[in-house]
Amino acid sequence: MHAIDAISESHQLIRFEQIARLMSVSVRAIYHLACILCIWIILTPSASLSAETTTGNESLDTKIGQMIMIGFRGLSVDETSPVIVDIQKRHIGGVILFDYDVPSKSPVRNIESPPQVKSLVKALQEASTLPLFIAIDQEGGRVSRLKEKFGFAPTVSEQYLGSINDCDVTRQHSETTARTLADLGINVNFAPVVDLDRNPGNPVIGKLERSFSSDPNTVVKHSIICIEMLHKHGILSAIKHFPGHGSSSADSHKGFVDVTESWSADELKPFDAIIQSGICDMVMTAHIFNARLDPLWPATLSHTMIDGILRNDMGFDGVVVSDDLQMDAIRSFYGLEQAITMAINAGCDMLVFANNSVFDDDIAERATGMIKKLVAAGKIPIERIDESYRRIMKLKKRLKR
Repeated sequence: MHAIDAISESHQLIRFEQIARLMSVSVRAIYHLACILCIWIILTPSASLSAETTTGNESLDTKIGQMIMIGFRGLSVDETSPVIVDIQKRHIGGVILFDYDVPSKSPVRNIESPPQVKSLVKALQEASTLPLFIAIDQEGGRVSRLKEKFGFAPTVSEQYLGSINDCDVTRQHSETTARTLADLGINVNFAPVVDLDRNPGNPVIGKLERSFSSDPNTVVKHSIICIEMLHKHGILSAIKHFPGHGSSSADSHKGFVDVTESWSADELKPFDAIIQSGICDMVMTAHIFNARLDPLWPATLSHTMIDGILRNDMGFDGVVVSDDLQMDAIRSFYGLEQAITMAINAGCDMLVFANNSVFDDDIAERATGMIKKLVAAGKIPIERIDESYRRIMKLKKRLKR
């Protein structure tokens, strides 16, 4: 018998004997009733810890599922849709929406019109017993999933806002975005980008006009306005890409990215300042390699960067979310099991499988099953699962359903 069970049973029997004495019940009656009580304790599920229970009443399956966010195909869903099965059977914690399906080179993915997106989001949320993170990359400008051609309001890039450097203009555009997301029921925006624009030729940041500025103070000022407007309308944000992707000369979607020589320490300043302001919900990691911070592993897999710099040095105890683990910077160099093990042990709370570099309908089943086996084998401490679940659920308490 588990020690906790034994203590629980002992307490119940003591309580029973006290009651019996008060009622002057015979010893024989006590004996018979005690036997019945023992049988009841054994047969009652709440009296013992199941194999899946770690803390509280939540199962390990639920906790692991909450750590997974996936992308999926479909403008609408029903009870047979794979994503609905993943939500209901595997308890996944979130989904991410896209306007274009990269693997099939198809313009049909999740977004067609405002009414359609609103209906899709409603169906996804209703399928989940726990609040569901429904995320999108709506940064503005070229990285906007809700485009004018689908009937949404026009947007401008972060670079445009930073170049004007007018807080009122940034506030106006940010509030329009936040209001749009809130009306659709989307509750997480993977924005703002807080990378510094240190390389105009950067194919994934500079060339796409995704950064407010090369100046940390300008980035912080406009990022905080963006986050405040999202919060005003009940939307959570994720600043990205820790510890700084702005100086890179390559795209981590397409392969290995080394910023060792180009990166500078002030690229950490926007992350630190926003965290210290107390308004940071999530931090998204980058798949960049930086030997000055960790000579062995890219940021998403680095305990030194996430648990060390982000958690200990900056004091961030919110949700750390990985960038898409199916991007080539991870997928082409690390197996799925290694990537999952290292990301979680490094300190990532949510693992994103966007299904938009490659598409794998079974990724949620594979990932959750793999994590459960890794926990059972002692390769991922159960405490890490509990920590991530606590952070995720604390953040989800702020969501409106």
